[in-house]
Amino acid sequence: MAGPHTLLTGLAFGESPRWHEDRLWFCHWGTQEIVTVGRNGTSEVVARVPTTIPYSIDWQPDGRLLVVAGREALLLRAEPDGSLMTYADLTSLDSIFNEIVVDGRGNAYINGGIVVLVTPDGSARQVADGISFGNGMAVTPDNSTLIVAESHGNRLTAFDIAADGSLSNRHVWADLGDGFPDGICLDADGAIWYGDVPNKRCVRVREGGEVLQTIDLDRGCFACMLGGADRRTLFMMTAEWHGMENIDVMVEARTGQVLTVEAPARGAGRP
Repeated sequence: MAGPHTLLTGLAFGESPRWHEDRLWFCHWGTQEIVTVGRNGTSEVVARVPTTIPYSIDWQPDGRLLVVAGREALLLRAEPDGSLMTYADLTSLDSIFNEIVVDGRGNAYINGGIVVLVTPDGSARQVADGISFGNGMAVTPDNSTLIVAESHGNRLTAFDIAADGSLSNRHVWADLGDGFPDGICLDADGAIWYGDVPNKRCVRVREGGEVLQTIDLDRGCFACMLGGADRRTLFMMTAEWHGMENIDVMVEARTGQVLTVEAPARGAGRP
């Protein structure tokens, strides 16, 4: 595998990357921006959100953008005029949330220390608890399995998804040893790529934990996403990390980058 190509620099730090409408979309933490970047490196601020850190994005099957305002514990939805309205208020369930993934039925899963399900009618309920710093999530192509990155648990955890969106059969999909999984994505071979901030790498593993590829980096990898024309380009969101207590300094330092490499298998599932 060839070394990474630098697509975009000068970011505070990017999170929650998604490939959508032939562009990479991501949350530009610390700036209240949602940014897109094309394959030629041209970027554009396409939305602003009333929060700072964390926030994350995904789309309903009908194309409507959903945004998690993490510190406010709100799920927002973009309206046709571009404004963001409250789609689901999660404040009765927990105080802070992190990542989102929407399955093919339109069910949105949002995590933090728990996993919350928001159904297409906007109702919300808790469907899992005891999540050890929930981060990236992925849904298999058949909508049967939700995989959650537990950053402080050093593992990827899987759940069976029922027809009504409920979760069951919690089990360890992969024990990552000293790995700290952040954002994740699934490929057509059934493997998962995960970003790892403390270990400054992006890693591809199969179910059971076998490491298939490791991309060593010079700064932390917060998340990754497979995209491009054939979904075989791996986009990695990287930045220097010095802890939440120094977040303002990191935002000002602008060490964030978007890096790309060609992957051995195309993207699959959601997001």
